[in-house]
Amino acid sequence: MNRLDVTEKIIATKLAKGLKWSDVAREVGLSKEWVTAGCLGQMTFDATQAATLARLFDLTEAETQWLQVVPYKGSLPTSVPTDPLIYRFYELVSVYGTTFKELIHEEFGDGIMSAIDFRMDLQREPDPKGDRVSIVMSGKFLPYKTY
Repeated sequence: MNRLDVTEKIIATKLAKGLKWSDVAREVGLSKEWVTAGCLGQMTFDATQAATLARLFDLTEAETQWLQVVPYKGSLPTSVPTDPLIYRFYELVSVYGTTFKELIHEEFGDGIMSAIDFRMDLQREPDPKGDRVSIVMSGKFLPYKTY
């Protein structure tokens, strides 16, 4: 057994039980974005959070322990994503990455936006021309230090 096996069981059980990620997140007590990332194998849950997930997804004790192991981050099987939705994010970075970098450096100086001290909010935005996806990402600015 490994973390991928647990992830696949979580997804299968979610489907079988008709759960929504927002419902799972509410039970865990954290955002749907973070809990979903964790259930997909990208975050580490504490014992209480893992116990809640074990109850929701009928996990064994061994499977529950895998939820508490620091995962290998990065879930894409290829360097250029082939899934059309994920590819669009790759395209965003390819097209706008230098713009993100330039504007962040102009506003904050030489540094990066953290993906560790990070928040994300994904919502449906009604629009008469077709609903839109609204994603707000907020990461702490980490300046490069001199030494």
